[in-house]
Amino acid sequence: MKDKIKVLIVDDSAVVRQTLSSILSEDPDIDVMGVAADPYFAANKIAHEVPDVITLDIEMPRMDGLTFLKKIMTQHPIPVVIISSLTAQGTETGIRALEYGAVELITKPNLSTKDFIEESKIKICDAVKAAANAKIKRKKKTISKTSHITTKPKYTADAILPKSSSQHSMLKTTEKVVAVGASTGGTEALRIFLRSNAR
Repeated sequence: MKDKIKVLIVDDSAVVRQTLSSILSEDPDIDVMGVAADPYFAANKIAHEVPDVITLDIEMPRMDGLTFLKKIMTQHPIPVVIISSLTAQGTETGIRALEYGAVELITKPNLSTKDFIEESKIKICDAVKAAANAKIKRKKKTISKTSHITTKPKYTADAILPKSSSQHSMLKTTEKVVAVGASTGGTEALRIFLRSNAR
């Protein structure tokens, strides 16, 4: 009997995790071994059981998907299918994801994501199956003279997720943030500004 494809779903949206888990579990060739809300939870799961394929969102708390993808591919490669609203065809984020080693990109819309995933169940299942059969090559990691070289990859959170730098790999975000500041004497002007823009 053919072994099922073990899939780990990594997405910060509970709705997306539940929907993906449901449709992938319906396929007789796929077994959802677990879900994770961010790369740190994913790393802990991988430490106990290594999946055949990971489905990965880009925009997540604590660590974005591109950073996690890059770390996975330089530590111990696992086929990854990106399912994100930030990887539309031709976007820099999508190109970067492919450069880092993603096998497939599936773009989910910003609205009605659950309905979209339901409608795209065949495409998503096919992408996972194709990824499971993909031959993943380990990405070369630049080693400086002062870097510590390990002889064997370890399935631990520390190995998969070394301390991240302050520089983020995510190139685009769906969230917009505006910051407005004022000195001690400018609070009244700030109040007038906010009221005028709230209309």
